[in-house]
Amino acid sequence: MALSGISLWVGLLNSSLSSNHSNTTQFPLDSPCWESLAVTLVLVLCYGLVLIMGLLGNILLICIIVRQRDRPNVTSIFIANLSISDILMCVFCLPFTLSSMLMDQWVFGAALCRLTPFIQCTSVTVSVLSLVLIALERHQLVLHPSGWKPSPAQACSALLGVWLVSAVTALPFLVFQLLSSDPYSELPPPHSQLQACHEMWPSMQDRRAYSAALLVFQYCGPLLLILLCYLRIFLRLQLRRRLLERQCSCSHAEEQRRVAHSKRVSIMLVALVTAFGVCWLPLNVFNAVADWNEEALPVCQHDLLFSFCHLLAMSSTCINPIVYGFLNTNFRSEVRSTLLHCHCQPLEENYESIPLSVMNTDMSRASLRTNCRNHSV
Repeated sequence: MALSGISLWVGLLNSSLSSNHSNTTQFPLDSPCWESLAVTLVLVLCYGLVLIMGLLGNILLICIIVRQRDRPNVTSIFIANLSISDILMCVFCLPFTLSSMLMDQWVFGAALCRLTPFIQCTSVTVSVLSLVLIALERHQLVLHPSGWKPSPAQACSALLGVWLVSAVTALPFLVFQLLSSDPYSELPPPHSQLQACHEMWPSMQDRRAYSAALLVFQYCGPLLLILLCYLRIFLRLQLRRRLLERQCSCSHAEEQRRVAHSKRVSIMLVALVTAFGVCWLPLNVFNAVADWNEEALPVCQHDLLFSFCHLLAMSSTCINPIVYGFLNTNFRSEVRSTLLHCHCQPLEENYESIPLSVMNTDMSRASLRTNCRNHSV
């Protein structure tokens, strides 16, 4: 099942409706599973908040990257692509999923029934693969500073491949996503005329195989790669720090600055892995249970449970700009310049030699030196 969640909700809706077929006098709005107005308002508020924060954060991050003084580097290109995919997630995952969940039907037509899940799955895959590319680029930069480094043109070619692969991955939604009134056929009028956008696979085995492939391709594999890359980066930076401590005698202030920066980079690496793993884990677990043991999900609470898992996954669109942008000193300086329009003092004086990648690429490219001024980790 795609991480976008809309198809999963429809499958659960079909299950809950079929469980009420024995008592057709119960309409969806009259069933004991119908949520209160307070719950509905909370859901709308949470979804709206994530949507606004995700859009504003990613749009601002793209604007800052575009107006950078230096030429765009590979990492900034990857981060801009990540923001574009997150914007698509905000636009196509949040509103459509919330509206379908609250209205218990699909009201956007047959074309969007096929197109929306396709775009959802594509944007999620692009976002995840962008995180992998960022991790791989940093890994190459830190562990092999004198080795091959991708050029901006090669980075754009890689991103084109990512979008193509993601679109191919989402193609089954264009084929098997259908708009029909079958889930409501046994309900009395007028509810029998409602329509649902749901998956119609040739067999349950095919659906489960596709869901398992998405689980590996969209979560398990990327998480393992990101964890491995950042773990190796962390170990290499720790080794460099210990070697530098032995080879040079720095002032107390310089030593404190270097230790503080090393801690900040370590926290950043942990935050990158944790943000991805924690945000997407609940929804993946929910999807797996729904595909392989749907009876284990509570009939009346599965909408709320899914909403929590889906909101946590979508919150990654708010977290990514913070982790990849706002926690970076250079980015914060650019934000102040953009918001205040104040260029009275040269901002370069407050800049660190750290690009938007949050990693000191100047130091990473350099060989190990005994001069304390030439290292920051």
